[in-house]
Amino acid sequence: MVTVMEVAVLACDGVFDSGLAAILDVLDHANAVSAQNSGSPSWNVRTIGVGAMARTGAGHLVPTEPLARAETVDLLIVPARAARGPAEVLDFLDRDESIPVRELIARTRLRGITIASACAGTFLLAEAGILDGRRATTTWWLAPAFRARYPEVDLDEGRMVVSSDGIVTAGAAFGHVDLALAVVRASSPALADEVARYLVIDERPSQAVYAIPSALAQSDPLIAAFERWVRERLAEPFTIPLAAQSIGVSERTLQRALQRTLGTSPVRFVQALRVERASHLLRTTDMSLEVIARQVGYEHPHTLRLLLRERTGKTTSALRGT
Repeated sequence: MVTVMEVAVLACDGVFDSGLAAILDVLDHANAVSAQNSGSPSWNVRTIGVGAMARTGAGHLVPTEPLARAETVDLLIVPARAARGPAEVLDFLDRDESIPVRELIARTRLRGITIASACAGTFLLAEAGILDGRRATTTWWLAPAFRARYPEVDLDEGRMVVSSDGIVTAGAAFGHVDLALAVVRASSPALADEVARYLVIDERPSQAVYAIPSALAQSDPLIAAFERWVRERLAEPFTIPLAAQSIGVSERTLQRALQRTLGTSPVRFVQALRVERASHLLRTTDMSLEVIARQVGYEHPHTLRLLLRERTGKTTSALRGT
């Protein structure tokens, strides 16, 4: 017997065009591939919204069905709204415009229906209270704001897709592709692999490699000061006591600030800065790995080689393009 999943995709005014399109396109393609394979699952997709039309972030009009259609679905997908920074995301959450959406998410979860979202859309799930006590991810550059507003959520912004107790969250903007593929994979791994091949979608289990440490650091003045201090001394040995003393705080204060805001430790943050610098030098110079290692504070190039592989998933040759 063929499984048909009823899906509602929520399109709010300001929805991220590529995010909405990615979800619809991946599921549509999955249906096309499924039709060629007897017994494969399929997805009956409806686009729902607060009104009869939703205006996307780029100004396009998308016809939508009433929110009440979500009462009979098996899966609710919440694409992100287009946003240029945390302030825009939080402003929408604080406006009355978000209330019907948050209430729909809460009601849907109470019925035990699977809910999925990506990028800034994960804020709506957290605002509705359905992520408390659960693991989730969001786009890496919104992680500090997410962590500050929702301390009860176990945030892992390094992951591209996180599934926790019937709630699926995904990372940055084009993580909507990964989210839609995860939806297909939950029903049929083989079908998901075939769709990925047709659409040339690479497997991206992590978004950590895309994170920019300096952008994350700007979310807190103390962390920004720490980042500047470390960058000026990348070639020198690093110790937490020296760093804390130099920027005028206690070791515990420094460690708490990094954990609270970025979910990491001083040592891991310094590693991220060193990897960022080493990767840049590998791509833009012909320096040997030995020389680069010394410039970013490592005596032995083997240590840097292992760290690059761990943090980027690539070998030094791949980073150098050789």
